[in-house]
Amino acid sequence: MDLNFDFFILIASVLLFFSLIAGKTGYKYGVPTLLLFLFIGIISGSGGFGIEFSSPSITQYIGVLALNIILFSGGMDTRISEIKPIYREGIVLATVGVLLTALITGFFVYWLTNSVLHSVTFSLLESMLLAGVMSSTDSASVFSILRSKNLSMKQNLRPLLELESGSNDPMAYMITIVMIQLLSAPEISGWMVLLQFLQQLLFGAGAGYLLGKFAVKLINGINLDNDALYSVLMLTIMFFIYGLTTQLGGNGYLAVYLGGLIIGNHKVVHRRSTTKFFDGITWLMQIIMFLTLGLLVEPRELLPVAGIGIIVGLFMILVSRPLSVFLSLLPFKNLTFNARLFTSWVGLRGAVPIIFATYPMVNDVPQAKMIFNIVFFITILSLMVQGTTVSLLANWLNLSKILPSRPKLKEFDVEFSDEIKSATCEITVNKEMLKQGHNLLNINLPEHTLVVMVKRDNRYFIPRGNTHLEEGDSLLVITDNEEAMRETYRQLGITPLE
Repeated sequence: MDLNFDFFILIASVLLFFSLIAGKTGYKYGVPTLLLFLFIGIISGSGGFGIEFSSPSITQYIGVLALNIILFSGGMDTRISEIKPIYREGIVLATVGVLLTALITGFFVYWLTNSVLHSVTFSLLESMLLAGVMSSTDSASVFSILRSKNLSMKQNLRPLLELESGSNDPMAYMITIVMIQLLSAPEISGWMVLLQFLQQLLFGAGAGYLLGKFAVKLINGINLDNDALYSVLMLTIMFFIYGLTTQLGGNGYLAVYLGGLIIGNHKVVHRRSTTKFFDGITWLMQIIMFLTLGLLVEPRELLPVAGIGIIVGLFMILVSRPLSVFLSLLPFKNLTFNARLFTSWVGLRGAVPIIFATYPMVNDVPQAKMIFNIVFFITILSLMVQGTTVSLLANWLNLSKILPSRPKLKEFDVEFSDEIKSATCEITVNKEMLKQGHNLLNINLPEHTLVVMVKRDNRYFIPRGNTHLEEGDSLLVITDNEEAMRETYRQLGITPLE
């Protein structure tokens, strides 16, 4: 299907709309949204509705932009206070764990394709490249499922998994690039590879930390007349961190994640509006990235790699990921066997491995297309097997706990700073609440609870004790904390508005 630009805009908007609907459905029923986005891209491609797209380079560019935004936003959303108790375990999993996964899987792929299967044969370096591409895990799908079920994890598992999945992409990227270099220039020395590896790691970490600190001072010191420009400034800083770090020879992805982590854990002006901006653009980039990856794949090319894809995929799920997790966490005694087992299972492959699989194609590595198709197949397998069972396994291992539902404000578009620990809720006045009288002072409110605004029809006003209330009025209530908010609901005998 040949697309002119106007028709392309129309098709793109339709695909985005159906992706949003699919994401809503996946969030509700616990299906990984990534899987749904990929399928929409696949059925829209040349094997389905006929949209022709076959550019690994464009896919890689989109992937780089999307990964920058996703990692930066993930860093901003990560609270250092939450990851502090488990930061050592998370860093080890994101580095040593990824390296072990790549090594164990790589040797298995080499043995499998040279001793058992004869449909495809990989050299040791090609096997390690395939394993390195698949060695990182996906965070978006896991936590969209956990949040859809309103689950929290015991033993600090949730911040552990967030830290690991948010920071393990740089290690997988470095393994991928090193393997490509070794395949393209076999004469390169091992010491040179090790030096480059350390350079990427140290320069990336250093640049991320220093530029993050500088960004905090810049954001708080600059005076922009239009408040909306602060979100643009943050986006500019993010790309500057990535671009400068890569030009210095460091790992840009690591720098972007650390930069976001530093900025997100400091007080910066317009932080809430900026966070909302990044939340929206992160979802947009995820959808665009997943759709593009789905369009790039040829469905008819997946069937020939089904055999090796199933074997390698199951090996990663059942052997290499658990082995790497248990070996990496040996020095730490604070996690139970069940916690380590769950961590092993939450090793989903996602969009990042597929994006990394475009690097061999762009660099004309032998068997690059075969590697891409195998990685794509394994990603789908991982999402179908692991992604749909995350919450079930958490419950089975007795590691999950239901978070109390926090009501969302619908009638009042107000928010408080993160530094203010008070909780807000919205209450609709009913007959039972007015039994003692129609004035606000007659309402049976507990201590430390204050009605700060009333909405009646389309009119808002600030109430006083003698304010006359009517059935159907919406009240904006502020309390000291979440427990006081729940006590307010209990005392009034009503259930939270969802």
